[in-house]
Amino acid sequence: MTKKNSTDGARQVDADIGNVLGELMAIRADMVASLARSQPHLAKVHANYSDSARNLLHYLALRRVDLRPLQLRLAALGLSSLGRAESNVLAMVDEVLRVLHRLVHRAWQPASGEEAVVGFAHGERLLAEHTDALLGPATPGREVRIMVTMPSAAADDYLLVHNLLQQGMDCMRINCAHDDAAAWARMIEHLRQAERSLGRSCRVVMDLAGPKLRTGPLEPGPAVVRIRPGRDAYGRVASPARVWLTPEQSPQLPPSPANACLPVPSAWLAHLRVGELVKFTDARDARRTFRIVDATDDGCWAEATRTAYIVPGVTLRREHGAGKPDDRECCIGALPPGENSIMLQKGDLLILTRDLKPGRPATYDSTGKILSPATIGCTIAEVFDDVRPGEPIWFDDGKIGGVVEKVEKARVLVRITQDYVKAVNLRADKGINLPESGLRLAAMTAKDIEDLAFAAQHADIVELSFANSAQDVESLQQHLARMGSRQPAIVLKIETRRGFESLPDMLLTAMRSPCCGVMIARGDLAVECGFERLAEVQEEILWLCEAAHVPVIWATQVLETLAREGRPSRAEITDAAMGRRAECVMLNKGPYVVSAVRVLDDILRRMHAHQVKKRPMLRELRLAHMLRAESCASVDRACHSASGWNAGLAAASVPDPVC
Repeated sequence: MTKKNSTDGARQVDADIGNVLGELMAIRADMVASLARSQPHLAKVHANYSDSARNLLHYLALRRVDLRPLQLRLAALGLSSLGRAESNVLAMVDEVLRVLHRLVHRAWQPASGEEAVVGFAHGERLLAEHTDALLGPATPGREVRIMVTMPSAAADDYLLVHNLLQQGMDCMRINCAHDDAAAWARMIEHLRQAERSLGRSCRVVMDLAGPKLRTGPLEPGPAVVRIRPGRDAYGRVASPARVWLTPEQSPQLPPSPANACLPVPSAWLAHLRVGELVKFTDARDARRTFRIVDATDDGCWAEATRTAYIVPGVTLRREHGAGKPDDRECCIGALPPGENSIMLQKGDLLILTRDLKPGRPATYDSTGKILSPATIGCTIAEVFDDVRPGEPIWFDDGKIGGVVEKVEKARVLVRITQDYVKAVNLRADKGINLPESGLRLAAMTAKDIEDLAFAAQHADIVELSFANSAQDVESLQQHLARMGSRQPAIVLKIETRRGFESLPDMLLTAMRSPCCGVMIARGDLAVECGFERLAEVQEEILWLCEAAHVPVIWATQVLETLAREGRPSRAEITDAAMGRRAECVMLNKGPYVVSAVRVLDDILRRMHAHQVKKRPMLRELRLAHMLRAESCASVDRACHSASGWNAGLAAASVPDPVC
């Protein structure tokens, strides 16, 4: 390269550095100005979050521009691309600026009063302190806490609570949508007893139910009981159906599991004997037979080897046995109505009514054409004032999708738009989501305020469901302030699109409290924002909360298959491992929840050495030592240095395996 080309290249590099420097200085100026514009927010922030609020405002200013072109140019210069600046954003920008100024042989220091107040170690320390204050001290070997939702059984089963705490539960979550204050008090007492027994501490978290927008009741389904024996792969009866016959005047529960319970007259029942056959014609006009296999004072057991459909009034006839011929017949008494549902498919019309009059499925004429569309009520009638034609609507956790076709005074007409392989069923008490409707619903209901009185006295943390605005957060703070000096920490549950979009304002408002956190409630949030966007949305929440040094709870469907069925899916394991990005991971209730806590504890301990927030930790890898000696030797021979390499490999220490 000639001297002229070298000089031109140096000038180009200097010009690139100058351009990057100018662009980053302009961004910094906007970051500093953002504090001046936000003084009303900063003036109300609690002293615990004074520095954190400033860091959050700096981060918001940084992210108002597309940094990707600048990041590439910084990386090309061998500098930090600002990709992990959340917890100390101004300090990171300033450090890059100092290096850039040195490269152009100029000294630089921030102007007086504009220095970064959150340094590199300070940002991590603030987040750790706030996490300890909210969620309690970390378990040795695992920084991420584990929260577990209590089933109703926890009110009466001390051993369940004891085992959960023993396996690693750090926070007990009580859902105020279920049970009552008496049951909640027993759950907490069981926890305190387990804490004393195990020498561990655990926070009590109470989740306010919030405004539950759900489908109303449906008319009762038909009173029909299906009796079906178990069959093997060839269709042969492997286990007959067990039928409990009980006196209709004073029904008795079966002493062991039954496939069906049928009420019959006690006088007829008294004549039954073991081995006797009882014949009948079922609701399909199919002839069927029961065999009596046991007779007790409370009832009789019968077995069936063929499927039968039983309705009230079906006549049972004893073939033989004691009694007059007229006493050999009886009619089955009243049966409980079955659960009803509305079958829907693409193109169907569903009428959503303002009242809670029981809805019903669509009716059809003899040719299969609809006579009357399906109807179902809505638990919160006020939403009818806020929905508009063309807005999407989802039912049952996003399983059924449609669009609002027409809004009338007493009803909303919904056209089902989601395509299904087969028709789907909509049942009573299923969630309704209106992600693009401007719903004017306060986060706290009258029941929530009543429940808050208990939580203010007994809980360490109160979770605000469906937090959508700064006003919702203020309302919770005001109610807590009126309930006494004991102030539990608050957690904002982000589960709507509006809540996600209001997160910066809600964070600054929550920071007026001494202690706060955020929960990513991924169930409703996925429906509201779109399942395909959930990963992006939860990342953005994590970034903003890290910038605010606010702990995050990673919630909904974590190891759900394991908790419910006893065996996790492979995807669930990966998802649980990604919970290391948050400060706490929440498990929902299930028969195998104790096993789920144990598995989650193991996963989080393994990930402890590999990941912190967005930053991978380069722990020594056992795998890096596992290159076969034969391969190494061949490579080394090609490089004429086999002996040195093999000696190094032999001397390498191999740590304990990860798995």
